[in-house]
Amino acid sequence: MALGLPSILPNPQPAIGELVRDRQPTFSFEFMPPKTEQGELQLWQAIRELEPLQPSFVSITYGAGGTTRDTTVAVTERVATETTLLPMAHLTAVNHSVAELRHVIGRLAGAGVRNVLAVRGDPPGDPTGEWVRHPDGIDYAEDLVRLVRRSGDFSVGVAAFPYRHPRSPDIATDTEYFVRKCRAGAEFAITQMFFDADEYLRLRDRVAAAGCDTPILAGVMPVIRIGTIERSVQLSGAPFPPALAAQFERVADDPEAVRRLGIEQASEMCQRLLDEGVPGIHFITFNRSTATREIWQNLRVGAST
Repeated sequence: MALGLPSILPNPQPAIGELVRDRQPTFSFEFMPPKTEQGELQLWQAIRELEPLQPSFVSITYGAGGTTRDTTVAVTERVATETTLLPMAHLTAVNHSVAELRHVIGRLAGAGVRNVLAVRGDPPGDPTGEWVRHPDGIDYAEDLVRLVRRSGDFSVGVAAFPYRHPRSPDIATDTEYFVRKCRAGAEFAITQMFFDADEYLRLRDRVAAAGCDTPILAGVMPVIRIGTIERSVQLSGAPFPPALAAQFERVADDPEAVRRLGIEQASEMCQRLLDEGVPGIHFITFNRSTATREIWQNLRVGAST
C-alpha cells in the first residue's frame, strides 16, 4: 500500500521510547478529551495544577469508536504548543479507514507531536461486542503500529494487559500478541489499570521470558469512591482483587475513608513497583488532579527519606 512520503516533524520532541529506557523511572499523567464546556474547564484546571510536578509526559485518550478524534487531536496540539508538557496522543483504529488514520497522524505531525499510543480499540457502545473492521481499515494493533512508524519519525507505544486482554483466550496467547506489537515497532508499553503489583510483575516476567525487553509502564488509577471499583472492572476487563475489595467494603459507608484507603493503597503499590524497578508509572487522572498529587507527594516523601 502506497503511503506517500513520511511526515517531517517540525522541531521534533523527545521520544518517550528513549525516555523510558533511562535509568530514572518516568512519571506521567493521562487525561481524557472533554465532552462539555464544563469538562473542558476541569481538564485544563487539572493540567495546570499537575504541570508544576514536571511529569515526563502526558497522554490524551481517544474516545470509543473515534468519537473524540478531533477533540483528542486539538487537546494534544494545545498541550504541545501552550504548555511545558510533552504530549502523547492515543490513536485507535475503530471505525477509521487507513486514509483517515493517516490524516490524524499528519495533523499530529504538523503540531510537532512525536509520541503516539497505538491501540486497536473496542467497538463503540459495547466494549465486549463483536469487532468489525472498517472496510478500508486495519485489523490489529500491530498493523496500526506499522502504519504510524512508516508515516514519520514517531515514537510508538502500545497497551499491555496484566490480567490479559478480554479477547485473548489465554495468557500465553496474550503474551504472543503483545510481543508481536513490539516487534512491529513499538518502543514502549503502558498497562491497563491494575490494583495488585504482582499482576504487573507477572506480566513483566512472562514478556521477558518470551525474549522481549520492551519497557512496560504501570498504569495506575486510585480508587477514590466505591463506584470506581465497578468501573475499573468494566474498563480493564480484569476482576478486582477480592482481598482489596473486602477492605473497601468495610468502609463503604464512609466516602472519606474510602478515599483515604484508595490513596494509601495506590501509594503503597506504586512504591513497591518502584522498588521492583518499574521503568515508569502512568497515572490515570480522569481529569482530576488532587488524588494524583497526593500519591505523587507520598512517593516523593518516601524517596527523600
